[in-house]
Amino acid sequence: MQGDVEPGFSFDLDAFRAAYSRFLAPAEDAAPRILLTGHSHQAWPDVARDALAACFDDAARLVDGKWDDAVFPRRSAVGEAILERMGFARGDDIAFGQNTHELVYRLITSLPRGGRRRIVTTEGEFHSLRRQLARLGEDGVEVAWVSVEPRGSLPDRLLAALQPGTSMLAISAVLFESATVVPRLDEIVARAAEIGAVPLVDAYHAFNVVPIAWGGAAPHVFAVAGGYKYAAMGEGICWMRVPRGCALRPVFTGWFADFDSLAGSGGGVAYAPGGARFAGSTFDPSALYRAAAVLEHWDRFGLTVPRLRAISLRQTGRILGHLDAAGRGDDVVSPREPERRGGFVAVRAAQAGDVVRRLRARRVLVDARRDVLRVGPAPYLTDTEIDAGVAALLEELGR
Repeated sequence: MQGDVEPGFSFDLDAFRAAYSRFLAPAEDAAPRILLTGHSHQAWPDVARDALAACFDDAARLVDGKWDDAVFPRRSAVGEAILERMGFARGDDIAFGQNTHELVYRLITSLPRGGRRRIVTTEGEFHSLRRQLARLGEDGVEVAWVSVEPRGSLPDRLLAALQPGTSMLAISAVLFESATVVPRLDEIVARAAEIGAVPLVDAYHAFNVVPIAWGGAAPHVFAVAGGYKYAAMGEGICWMRVPRGCALRPVFTGWFADFDSLAGSGGGVAYAPGGARFAGSTFDPSALYRAAAVLEHWDRFGLTVPRLRAISLRQTGRILGHLDAAGRGDDVVSPREPERRGGFVAVRAAQAGDVVRRLRARRVLVDARRDVLRVGPAPYLTDTEIDAGVAALLEELGR
């Protein structure tokens, strides 16, 4: 039995682990795995497998009728549940895509094209955004790269960079290399809106593990996230929350962006209201089936985002305790303060990629970004597994 994560809430870890029989079952003739990959690829619960079969069965039963009868109703229900878990109203607008890059690029192509565009971002953004902005910079877009170090004063540097004439702000809620929760997010977004810049927040490393208090930023912010990490939904399910009343017209657009008016189209390029204006074209609906099933899974076990946050903080605190006890505390990159720490622990290590490979041979799964190891617990892990996994990590760091 897991300890209480809040007064009156008791979490039955054994029952929860039983819902992951496929991912947590040891392979034949192999030792059990320790999945310290909760920050990158959380295990899928068994209901995700059942959802894939249901997707096939609906296609066989309904053929093209599956879209109106099964897919679009699921999309609406999934969207409402996701918005609530992100800290927005269930009735807000949302757009879906296969990945966040697809959605972010649509948003970028909707920026005004007259004059020189200027985008404020940080040097700590995920590879897809960093690469895309660097490429746009080659073609004349002015990109202001704000250093993330020292992290405590990052908000001040972002606020200073947000000068009139800025077209877009593009930053993360939690930095993907260090698990640092970016403070004063509402103030930064409000400043962007004040000067007429489109505020975009990458909330992927916050969704389902770090609650965000959007405050006064909520009416203005575009927020992207996805299901591959802490949500346990798998690939191909990402989304962007869109502020109400958005009238932007992305250049990168597909026919689903005005799906309902196709029959009466009279020429020109029209856009549906709400999040649909950022839609693409025909997509694989199986990801929506997985998402719907996994969201019900979280609800069935009473695992709200605040409860998942409490479990995560207890687990990352346990990992930090082991690192400190072994004299590796100075190698920790992640914040020590719980309110500033995201869902994993980052540890600096020489030849981090080699450490990852050696641990994988020992059936302990972590990952690395450059010279930083990322150790990500998940709610289905036992304390014994965490202890054993970190012990193996410390042995490999000592080699």
